[in-house]
Amino acid sequence: MHRTTMLPEDGWHLAAGALTGNAVGQDVEALRAENDQLRRALAGRAVIDQARGMVMVLAPCSSERAWDLLVGVSQHCNIKLRDVAAALVATTRDETLPEPIQRELRRELRRLHAADRG
Repeated sequence: MHRTTMLPEDGWHLAAGALTGNAVGQDVEALRAENDQLRRALAGRAVIDQARGMVMVLAPCSSERAWDLLVGVSQHCNIKLRDVAAALVATTRDETLPEPIQRELRRELRRLHAADRG
């Protein structure tokens, strides 16, 4: 039976550093970079889902329509979706929503309500 030993994270850096000159070391570095990217993506996804929920309550609308609304604000402001979401969620901590996002959010909400009536 094989036993797996977990190295502390700094141990991984040392081991990968020793292997950097070969294919295994390069694979370890690539996996570490992918892991970091996935960790950031998951954190961004959580804030996007929170903002989506806020829009669903404000509008009210479906999850898909809330997603489309946030994407529209992001595209029109030329601001990454996770940053738009983070700004919206920050309003729950009494932070002011930046003016470009406020303006586009109002515009998208009006568009959403007009589509519901028409």
